[in-house]
Amino acid sequence: MDGANGSAAARDGWKTDPEVLALRAHLEAHNGIKGLDILEPGEVRHAVELFRRDGFVVIADVLDSAQVEFLHDGCAEVVGQILALDDGRKGNRGSHRYSFGGSSLTRSQLHRPEWQMLLDIPLVTETVGAIFGSPDYVLRAASGDFCLPGAVEYQPLHSDVRDWRDAATTPFSAFHDPRGQLTIRDLPCPYICVNFLPQDVTALNGPTRQIPGTQHSRTPIPTLADEPEWMRLSTVCPAPAGAIMIRDVRAWHGGTPNLADAIRSIPNLEFYAPWFREPIVPGITHDDYRKLSETAQRIVRHCVADSSETLVTGPTLRAP
Repeated sequence: MDGANGSAAARDGWKTDPEVLALRAHLEAHNGIKGLDILEPGEVRHAVELFRRDGFVVIADVLDSAQVEFLHDGCAEVVGQILALDDGRKGNRGSHRYSFGGSSLTRSQLHRPEWQMLLDIPLVTETVGAIFGSPDYVLRAASGDFCLPGAVEYQPLHSDVRDWRDAATTPFSAFHDPRGQLTIRDLPCPYICVNFLPQDVTALNGPTRQIPGTQHSRTPIPTLADEPEWMRLSTVCPAPAGAIMIRDVRAWHGGTPNLADAIRSIPNLEFYAPWFREPIVPGITHDDYRKLSETAQRIVRHCVADSSETLVTGPTLRAP
């Protein structure tokens, strides 16, 4: 079906395409993790337990209505800047699908006040610190993704971190056991992503699919052709605006079709454990850094441009 869906996305009539309509009905009836736990803000200990069991956890009511509106409007502004460069909606993570970080010259949106606001959410700092067992974690980037209506394809399942590769392949890989006995999946969680929801996430607007318990799996990640149907439907929905999803980025996850009428954005903050580092690209000017709270300054201390540097920001369609 993926090839047929790809051709449907290339046409203006995807909303009336029979295969897309069939997929929409299927998702309305079956999409979503059955019995999905959505916690309240006071359940930090339970959140840590679910995170360690499943590789992700959802907590509702983390952002208030004013914060949701501010974040939603900021995402919409950035989306508009990116889409102005892509009339064909080719995306940089697949058709109609984009990375906020990969679409920024700094690989981050940390220069934006909406993402800076997310640095000072007490429940986030408390929960991330509890997962890492220390408050001395650091920000990697402020990023996330969005998908447009008409993103009718599934993104392949993947993990966002991997064992060391040579520097010519990528600078973004760190762990290496020369004995060949341990992989990054055998370690405590090295790298957390916190997604913030500026709108409801539903069965139809591109919910993230998460495969529970895969953060430590050495089993090869299945291709789209081999992925069982239950995995395609293992999506984190419904989830309300103002909620957060905290993810161990080693866990298998992927994007799903947005067959709704509106853009689905999930901006994020990405954090490294106190004992783990990969290269970090500066994402905030020294002047803006000085305006942050003491807590936020501690978290972003490795993301700050030198006071003598001019941080060049703006949209790009570079692949993430």
